[in-house]
Amino acid sequence: MVDGGLNRALPAQLAAGRKVLPIVEGAVLIAALILPLVLQDYLTVFATRVIILALFALSFDLVWGYAGIMSFGQALFFGSAGYGVALMARDLNITSIFLVLPAGTLIGLTTSLLLGGFLLLGRHPSSVIFVALGTLTGSYAADRLARGWYYLGGQNGIPSIPSMSLGSYDITEGPVYYYFALGILVVVYLLCRFLVRSQFGLALAGLRENEQRIAFFGYKAQHLKAIVFAVGGTIAGLAGSLYAFHEGFVWPNMVGVVISTQVVLYVLFGGSGTLIGAVIGAVIIEGVSFWLSDNYRDIWPILLGVLLLLVILFRPLGLISFVLGERERVGSFGATRKEKRNAAP
Repeated sequence: MVDGGLNRALPAQLAAGRKVLPIVEGAVLIAALILPLVLQDYLTVFATRVIILALFALSFDLVWGYAGIMSFGQALFFGSAGYGVALMARDLNITSIFLVLPAGTLIGLTTSLLLGGFLLLGRHPSSVIFVALGTLTGSYAADRLARGWYYLGGQNGIPSIPSMSLGSYDITEGPVYYYFALGILVVVYLLCRFLVRSQFGLALAGLRENEQRIAFFGYKAQHLKAIVFAVGGTIAGLAGSLYAFHEGFVWPNMVGVVISTQVVLYVLFGGSGTLIGAVIGAVIIEGVSFWLSDNYRDIWPILLGVLLLLVILFRPLGLISFVLGERERVGSFGATRKEKRNAAP
């Protein structure tokens, strides 16, 4: 009787659990839509930067949270795209969104394909440590190259990038840029959500849980990793393009280890393998950093570090685990016939 009761209750619980994620996503979206209406202008500029960094965090969550690839060089794709569009604006006077954003996205895709092909598509399967150190090395090498190359501005980077344009209209920082960046984030988020809930996403979930079993079923695990690695690099390239035009300059740190580590913290803090956790992590970490640096200027990095450490120690699945169950984190790919019969009145 107890087992029968559990079997009847389980589908109802799962059905209820599926409603949590859309509620969280909807609440975050509504908050993002009304934010510029209540913020001062300089805070809207800051919020736009956070939106772009959330897009960047999304790219890393797709790679690590769903495919289990620890990319310590995600900033390589982010910064390479930023430098690419900055050079287009400086040397070719190209600022149209119909040219610079596709170009930055293509740079992110190309760079990630080259690095991913080298690290993931060898004769023997690549270990997690090999990929992590390989991406870290790539990011560090790009940082040193940018600092030493006069054409890229060296230590000073490339300043005074013109505003991105839509026809004769310049998209400058403020509410317009905020909603533009938010629209791109929402579209990319929906595409990622569709991807991870598809059969490809099911294969990724299996890859993350047990790579050997996925390979036994006939999937080419390394090819799946290379594909999602390239998708993540593409999104990072798009984020880097937006970031370069929003900030008005690019500098070597954009391709370096610091920002690569920063995006790891976003996803760890918010919760990996959920997409929305990456967004929440970026928003909270950047918001708390801004508040702490304004109120505790001398010790704010220490306070932030203690906060991050406490969350990682006591909520290793991130803040999103307070409201999201394990089943919904992995994903639902359709109910079985037995579940449907049991759920029927």
